[in-house]
Amino acid sequence: MSDAGRTLPRNDPRQYDDLAGEWWRPDGAFAMLHWLAEARAALVPPASRPGALLVDLGCGAGLLAPHLAGKGYRHVGVDLTRSALEQAVAHGVTAVNGDVTAVPLADGCADVVAAGELLEHVPDWRRAVAEACRLLRPGGLLVLDTLNDTALSRLLAVRIAERLPTVPRGIHDPRLFVDARALVAECARHGVDLRLRGVRPGMPGLVGWLVRRMRAAGRPGATPDDRPDATPGDRPGATPGDRRTATAAGPTPRIVPTWSTAVLYQGRGTRSG
Repeated sequence: MSDAGRTLPRNDPRQYDDLAGEWWRPDGAFAMLHWLAEARAALVPPASRPGALLVDLGCGAGLLAPHLAGKGYRHVGVDLTRSALEQAVAHGVTAVNGDVTAVPLADGCADVVAAGELLEHVPDWRRAVAEACRLLRPGGLLVLDTLNDTALSRLLAVRIAERLPTVPRGIHDPRLFVDARALVAECARHGVDLRLRGVRPGMPGLVGWLVRRMRAAGRPGATPDDRPDATPGDRPGATPGDRRTATAAGPTPRIVPTWSTAVLYQGRGTRSG
């Protein structure tokens, strides 16, 4: 990624400081993270006990928080990027500045561990999985989503996506993508029976979003939230209800199941014991 006169290597965490203003723009560079956060939260049931803890590994700016409202969890987010954590705190997340491969929290402390769009950014994803499973109490739930280590995934998520005004260039290093079968096996080693399903953005909303992004990219200095047809869902700080509001270009994209895990997939599993 090139920004402010410097070039960063792929998957460099400093990119998130450069893109700090994009986190809460649902039609911005991190738009798909909003869609995935909503889909991930749908896998999380209401808390089963008072004081239940959800640990959000790689929480970024706390995009999961609005979708957990009312479910009864104390939401703790772990991330390396301080500029993102500052925004997460503003959305009710208890922030922990730390590495997901060495989380400074106690064994078995969490009722739920979420790892959304995280593992494909971690040089040693197996250590991150071990930490996620360590944090879970017996019967605790692991939910995650990541990119598969396939030729199709590398083609779509890197070669094609980075040629469009949609995904920041260099945000992914395809060498870190996570083989689905290896992930299931690694979770099993740590006592979590992980079940996978493929997911993708729904096409009507995706096409509308691409149109909006391309229009914004064609206007010098424009951002998705200052274009003439912007709605409340495009503004920083928008609520989930605002984000579900249809726009003139089409409905807000939603993540839907698909038959294949070859590109993007979700995982959900419970720790034994």
